[in-house]
Amino acid sequence: MPDAQKFKSILNKNKKEITNSELAYCANKLRTDIVKMVYLAASGHPGGALGLADIFAALYLKVLNLNLEKPEISDRFLLSNGHVCAIQYASMSMVGMFPEDELWTFRKLGSRLQGHPSTHYLPQLYNSSGSLGQGLAQACGAGLGMRLQNFSGHLYIGISDGECQEGMTWEAAMSIAHYKMDHVTAFVDYNHIQIDGRVEDVMNLGNLADKFSSFGWLTRSASGHDFDQILSAFEWAKVKEGKPKIILFENTLGKNVSFMENQPKWHGSPPDKEQYETAMKELENLF
Repeated sequence: MPDAQKFKSILNKNKKEITNSELAYCANKLRTDIVKMVYLAASGHPGGALGLADIFAALYLKVLNLNLEKPEISDRFLLSNGHVCAIQYASMSMVGMFPEDELWTFRKLGSRLQGHPSTHYLPQLYNSSGSLGQGLAQACGAGLGMRLQNFSGHLYIGISDGECQEGMTWEAAMSIAHYKMDHVTAFVDYNHIQIDGRVEDVMNLGNLADKFSSFGWLTRSASGHDFDQILSAFEWAKVKEGKPKIILFENTLGKNVSFMENQPKWHGSPPDKEQYETAMKELENLF
């Protein structure tokens, strides 16, 4: 398990001082949290959450300027593919939005940490999510609202590759570009896997970068497991150029748990006791 003192010292650092190796340490802590959450719940979606851990470590520890008391200057993060919320909850807990012990109530009756995030239960969230394909439309409305209120923060929206098969995604993409919302950045969990198999087999997306570009977006591709590329992509996204931006993060579903990597089964299956112990041992060996 991670050294509690080392983990605490990283979290107490100034954002600019956190190194890539420290981000990797925190990302691995997030992965152990995810596996434990889903195992204790005997329900959930571990694969996508594990694949996003590096991005979320960078997002919450280096990129987001969150100020819940001053929404006019705060960045906002929206999650569209709500089934991967174990990584969002673990990240929120990591930066002190609620106690770590609450993570172990994930998907339990009465818990604030439901299987799809809800602002009704957890007001620290900026959107409720779950039904795929709606997140980019939510970002469109939220982005316009921020502009009308003269809010200075940046809006980030995480979406999945599978939900780019939904027509509503493209209506929203067209609208965000039409209104030149250059304070909006989307990023795609581009792991090429959805619940029924590989995205290319279920409904091939073709060249996703070219599609968004044709809708008026500036696009960039990056590895979702290389912190130099992750941070560089987010820095690029902050520069306002009159158009929204989207980052296509090439990710590995189930990252760092050998038997889960790139296996569609682990999109939405919890591990049993033996699998849980194997996964935790593999992750603990990375600290």
